Amino acid sequence: MPISVENLNAQTVTPSNGTNPRTLYEHQVDALKAMNAINKKQEFRTLLVLPTGGGKTLTAVYWLLQNAVDKGKKILWIAHRHLLLEQAADTFINNAYTNIMINHTSFRYRIISGMHDKPIHIKTDDNILIVSKDSINRSLERLDKWLKNEDVFLVIDEAHHAVAKTYRKTIQYVEKYAKSMKLLGLTATPFRTSEKERGALYQIFTDDIVYKIDLKTLIDRHILAYPKFIEGCETGIELGDRIGLKNIQEIENFDALPKNIQDFLQDNTKRNAFIVNHYVKNKDKYGKTIVFAINKTNAIALNKIFHERGIRSDYIVSDVRNADLGITISSKENEEKIKLYRDGKLDVLINVNILTEGTDLPQTHTVFLTRPTISRVFMTQMVGRALRGEKAGGTTDAYIVPFIDDWNGKIAWVNPQSLLKDEFEPQDTPAKKQQYELRVISISKIEEFAAMLNEGIDTSALEQIEMIERIPVGYYMFSTLEWNHQILVYNSTQSSYQSLIADLSQIMELYGIEEETIADDVLPEMTDYCMEQYFDEDLVPACQRSDVEHLLLFYAQKAVDPLFVPLDNIVRKKLDVSEIAKKFEEEAMTGRERKAYLDSLWDAEDSVYKIYYSSPYIFKRMIDIEMDKLEGYMETDYAAPQTKAELRELEGLPLEEIINRYPNVGIPLKMRVFDKARKADGNYVCASCKKVFSNRKDLQVDHIKPMAKGGRTVESNLQILCRFCNQRKGDK
Repeated sequence: MPISVENLNAQTVTPSNGTNPRTLYEHQVDALKAMNAINKKQEFRTLLVLPTGGGKTLTAVYWLLQNAVDKGKKILWIAHRHLLLEQAADTFINNAYTNIMINHTSFRYRIISGMHDKPIHIKTDDNILIVSKDSINRSLERLDKWLKNEDVFLVIDEAHHAVAKTYRKTIQYVEKYAKSMKLLGLTATPFRTSEKERGALYQIFTDDIVYKIDLKTLIDRHILAYPKFIEGCETGIELGDRIGLKNIQEIENFDALPKNIQDFLQDNTKRNAFIVNHYVKNKDKYGKTIVFAINKTNAIALNKIFHERGIRSDYIVSDVRNADLGITISSKENEEKIKLYRDGKLDVLINVNILTEGTDLPQTHTVFLTRPTISRVFMTQMVGRALRGEKAGGTTDAYIVPFIDDWNGKIAWVNPQSLLKDEFEPQDTPAKKQQYELRVISISKIEEFAAMLNEGIDTSALEQIEMIERIPVGYYMFSTLEWNHQILVYNSTQSSYQSLIADLSQIMELYGIEEETIADDVLPEMTDYCMEQYFDEDLVPACQRSDVEHLLLFYAQKAVDPLFVPLDNIVRKKLDVSEIAKKFEEEAMTGRERKAYLDSLWDAEDSVYKIYYSSPYIFKRMIDIEMDKLEGYMETDYAAPQTKAELRELEGLPLEEIINRYPNVGIPLKMRVFDKARKADGNYVCASCKKVFSNRKDLQVDHIKPMAKGGRTVESNLQILCRFCNQRKGDK
């Protein structure tokens, strides 16, 4: 007889008798009223914009329980992270009360993702489907019966990413098969994006924003605490030389520190002592503190040092869902320690991946971030632990303390300060906005400055060009669901990037990229093509290969141009320290006079040098390089040997060479040849064996009359063959 087991990812919820004990704040009540108003429309597509810590999920769930579940309408809730799915499910459970749901005695939800239930198990009487975007996108047909003749509320969490292809595909599918669709997007103040990306977002959410409130207002109302970011907590631990390409890919793909890095950090006496000592020195200011540790071993090591320093501390670790951490502590033990922290019997609570969501600890005044992350969601959850304001039982101010290791610029870790930056931006002055832009650039310049200070690295080509040419004219700024990236743009690379971005759509077609991901074996080939076609290898400063890779991945997912942020030309000229070197020489300043002048520039209240160059040593070294040029110790002019190629008719070149050298001719030509081989149903046919292919991966462009026998690269002499037929034909 088959054994039945509980499926915890599909549960029936019976509302609790009585009134929901959770009291909504004024802004949440206002949001409900605004949503009630728009709900009078037969269909809508709108955004609910609440800042980090403002209760987006609670507000949406509270409203949906009343207006969807209780009225017999279905909900499809989409997010791109597993923890967001579980958070949504918990919120539906914890707010199911009879004062909200007066008509329905129960409802059933189902969580669909790679870690939860599968699309095949969807039942037509599921009231709520909480799904990961990728799992449902691969199995949209499983929604057909669930959607048929139903009024559906489609909710997209982190909706500023809704322009991604998978989201758009799902929205179109629901709209097609449901009786009616009401679309609600949830997001914090939308992150800075390009005009085209914003335009694409508002093409999806055509009713614009139903309700919006900013972070500053919630802080002024004492609902949220004011985040104070503590700088200067550099550990001095160098990790850049300990990670290779495989490690970097592991971090970028899974947001997981490689085992060798974890092993090195977890018991690192210097690092752990630095963290604990920082707390001890600031104990009165920091108060009750949550520490996010690297792993269980690190949590135990930190706890031991806290005890040695007389601090009341303990540690908790994740439950069985994170068994790979070697966890043996029960959930009951965790709950007991959390209660001790709540009751004021512990000052510090160290945890591993357990206090990022759900647990209510309003007494927390400070968070220590000892574990770096590339995930904006995870960082938001960590920072959010301290953002409860006085009206929420928390504090006026919250201290966010990131401990920074030296990764030599190899990993784009999320900066907690920049995470909330966009939510403060409407109140920013032009000066603060400029400081932020300079800080973004300075982080990306660290590796370059480090190389120029290292005598073992040849940076002569960079040092020989004019200083102003080493200062960016701006940067491209963009994000996907998984990461954020900035590309520094110089006079040398600006036109190349502009041309590349203008051609990205054609490049995606050329390589048959129709989904929002690029296969690991295709990305290097695409990057090679872009580097060869658009960027002269002699450019100084040069284009970085990783920047092109990130740009391709971004465009594959979003299909919009990235945001370009220009650097003010006056600021660029001010950062050109060659002018300072000229002043030294023209005024024949003594060493003491030079030092005094540099100190005055560095210590000025509005100093751009301090932000851009990060340390006075780098600042001075850049001036020294310019002094060497003026005093004749460095050659600044050099000419490359000149060559002149023979001329040949374009049609006499191979197709790939035409594409590489003249993409405006070659790419359309290749696309026309593929179009001739495409059937009405979208599939392709091999001109030789007549086999049908669903995509271009195994198809190649062939010269009907081989070039070796005088064939030309013209449309009438080109055909599509499968890989096998093309190999068999050769030059016959």
